[in-house]
Formats: sequence, structure tokens, C-alpha cells
Amino acid sequence: MCRWHISLKDTCIPFGLISHASVETQRCCVSTRELRRNSVASLPQANGKDLRMKKPKDTCYNIVMKVLLVSSSARGHAIAETLCRSRHKPQLIALSPNKNPGLIALAHRHEAMDIMNFNAVINIAKEERPQFAVIGPDDPIAGGLADLLEAEGIPCIAPRKSLARIESSKAFARELMQKYSIDAYPKFMAFNRADAQLMNIFIDQECKGEFVVKYDALKGGKGVKLSGEHLHSIEEGIHYAEECIAECGRVVIEEKLIGVEFSLMSFVSGTQVADMPAVQDHKRAYEGDTGPNTGGMGTYSCPDHSLPFLDASDLDAAKQINRQISAALLQECGYPYRGILYGGFIAVKNGVRVIEYNARFGDPEALNVLPILESDFVDLCLAMIEGKLDPALAQFQSKATVCKYITPKSYPVDKTERGETVEFPKEHGIYYGDVTSNADGKIVLGGSRSAGIVGIASTLVEAEKTAQKICSEVKGPVRFRSDIGTGTLVKQRIEFMKNLRSKSV
Repeated sequence: MCRWHISLKDTCIPFGLISHASVETQRCCVSTRELRRNSVASLPQANGKDLRMKKPKDTCYNIVMKVLLVSSSARGHAIAETLCRSRHKPQLIALSPNKNPGLIALAHRHEAMDIMNFNAVINIAKEERPQFAVIGPDDPIAGGLADLLEAEGIPCIAPRKSLARIESSKAFARELMQKYSIDAYPKFMAFNRADAQLMNIFIDQECKGEFVVKYDALKGGKGVKLSGEHLHSIEEGIHYAEECIAECGRVVIEEKLIGVEFSLMSFVSGTQVADMPAVQDHKRAYEGDTGPNTGGMGTYSCPDHSLPFLDASDLDAAKQINRQISAALLQECGYPYRGILYGGFIAVKNGVRVIEYNARFGDPEALNVLPILESDFVDLCLAMIEGKLDPALAQFQSKATVCKYITPKSYPVDKTERGETVEFPKEHGIYYGDVTSNADGKIVLGGSRSAGIVGIASTLVEAEKTAQKICSEVKGPVRFRSDIGTGTLVKQRIEFMKNLRSKSV
């Protein structure tokens, strides 16, 4: 059930709860008798007249839906655009840390604010009384913003704090899979105290010196370090593990998996799951998958909604794991997961394993899937809220997509270009991230990823060319990875998986 507002001329009157299925358009005619049949026992005074005393007659009303969007980065811009494509034509109340030009253009009301100031967010929610809220970033989800909004009667497309531990605690995620026999995880150990001797034995004997150390809390995608890439000895790994324990109280050490990574996001309502197209992200900062990790420099997806290096059984396995996780979370936490479940997977020599889970849309992955969503996103949200989610509700175009992120030149090492002007071409497929509209109407850079540029076409080759062309037209002290989505990089993945699996035969 969902809260709506009826506007009678200049007066906006809350009128209880009406199922979203009963409202087909933003403007419709309903009679006074119909309002009474919808459990409106009494209506307030308007312009000095008691509306209850009017004789039954047909009256035209404006039915206005409001949606609260708490966002940051280009992901928020993509979510906003997809909400605004809905037949419900919702009024968007958008909150973000910066004056995002994309959100400003789409929102009925936009506030540039600290989205971790939950008191301020709740006050705006109380003032606007939205039908539901969509929470984009990981920090407010992990902090329990959904719990607070739902306590005010505002349902959320985001899990509660307890359920969000699937992302915010690496140890919780691994232990959940172990407890519920979801056999898709590597050998691991979680440590609450620094035990260098036990860590050494586990890394040397169980992991054979090939290991990963994971910070057991949110760290902006930069809390994971791998042996041979970030850590060059067991001693370095143990030292980093001790630092993690000192900072967040816990660390996970696990075996390093060899394979090719991919993302599979699903809409989830309890045990009801509807999948999105598979996407491949590119974390490394520079061409050829070199340099430090980032939040994601770009992504691609294919028209068949799989990826060229995956077998059909790989994608089926990932879909099944997402369903197992949603069921395990319900059993473990006692209430349903509602929102986006984002599995970070790796195709290995003998199947699929879980790298990590996230409790929200991926960024950049959202920029690949949302622009090709054929279904009404608001209807999908309402179905998740009401526990009526069906896979048939999530339909996507059979299109290829390529996203390339524009970033300041010094990203992610420094923030030298912060405050400098950047100019974007007048093209579709530009989703604004860490940029700000200044008083002169110009767009200035922040210190992080500036904008996701998305090309959409019938083939991956054409989609990559579109994204590349738009990126090359951006003017300012910025850069992007030209190789994302190219045939050369995709072929490398295909050959790697072919060689890896041929050795296991």
C-alpha cells in the first residue's frame, strides 16, 4: 500500500492509503463516492469549506506521487532519470552532497547537504511525506537510514541496517554463506585480535601464500589488498591486517581466487528476486588494468545480458547464489531484504565464487542497466515494497552498453584539479557525479569521479565507439580509460578464461 496526495485546485489533501495498482495516471477523475469507498472517513477543511458536505459529483483531482532520493555520484543521476521516466511522473525530492546538475534538472526539489546528517534527512522526509525513498550510497544504508525512514512510515528501496551487513561487514557475509551452506566462498578466517602466528599459519598453509586481506567495514572500495599486487610478502599482509583490526576491530583474510570478475545485480523483496543484465567493471585507474584501485573506471554489458567470457552455467550459478543469499538473510535477520542485491562474482576454473556483496546499485554498473530498463521503475519499486515482485516485471532492452568514467587527471592519487572548470558536450548518456554547478552556471570538478559517459547500441563495438566519442569531446583537466569496452580488452578476458579452464580438464 502506498501514500498519495490529491490536489483540489490549490489544496493538497492527504487521503489515506491506496494501492498503486488503482492509480494509472498522474491526473484522473474520481467521484466523492469513490473517495469514500477508498476508506477516506473524513477530509480536512479546505478554503473554509467542509469537503465532507459536498454532494456526490465527479471532481477532477491531481494525484501527485513524491519519491525521496538520497544519492551521491553519477549513480544517483541515473536512478533519478529512471524514476522520472515512469508513467507515474513522480515529483523527485533529491538530496546529495553537491549541487549535481543532473539532479537539479530532474528534481522537483533538490538539497545539497550532508546526507549522513540523518536528522536533517528525516526532517525533509517528514515535510515532504514521500510515497517511498530510494537510498543510493553505501554509507547511509549501512548507517541505518532505511530503519529511520521506515519508522516514520516511509518505505525504502534499501535494506535495513542489520541486512546491510551483507556489504558493511566482510566477516558477516562470509559467515552467513558458511552457516547456510552457500558453497561459493574461498577459504577464510576472521580475526578480532592481532594474532600474527595464527595469521601466518593460515596464509602459508591454507592459502599457499596467495591471499587477500579485507578491512571489515566500509572503506570506499579501497579496503581490500591482494598479495602480489598490493602486498608483497606475508609480513606485509599481516601488518595490514593488524592495521585493520586497530581501525575497525576485525579483519578477514582469505585465499586469493584466480579468474575473471563480473557483477550481477538483482531487485529483491524477501525471497522474490528479479535479475538485471550481467556487467563487468574495471577497477584499476589506468589503461591495461594498471595502477591503483578506484571506485570503478568503467563498465560494459552485452545485448544477451551475459558476458563473452561466461558460460551459461556461470550466469545461472550467480543468479542462484543471489537467491540463496536473499533467503539466508531473511532467515538470519528475521525480516525481508528489500532493495538491490549486488553480487560481485568471479568466474574461476571450476565454476563461480563470490568476491563480495553490496547492498545497493553498483557504480558504474547502474549506469549500464538503468538506461536500458524497459519496465517502469516506479512500478518495480512498489512491487518490492508490497512483496509482489515478479521477474517478468524487470524487462531490459537487448542492447549493449559501455560506460567510461571521466575523472580529474590526478584521480585517484591526488585532487589537484578540484575547483577547475569542465565542459561537457550536449549529448545524451552523460551522468554527472562529483561535479558542482556554480553560481555562474559552470560545472566545476570535485576530487572524485566526475561523470559516467554511456554509449548504447545494438553491438558492443558500436556502444564503445559512442562512449569514446562523447568522452573525447569533454574539455578540461580530465582523463578516462579508452580501453574499456574495446574488442582487445574483451578478447583478453575470453582467452584468459579459456586457458584457465583448459588447464583444469
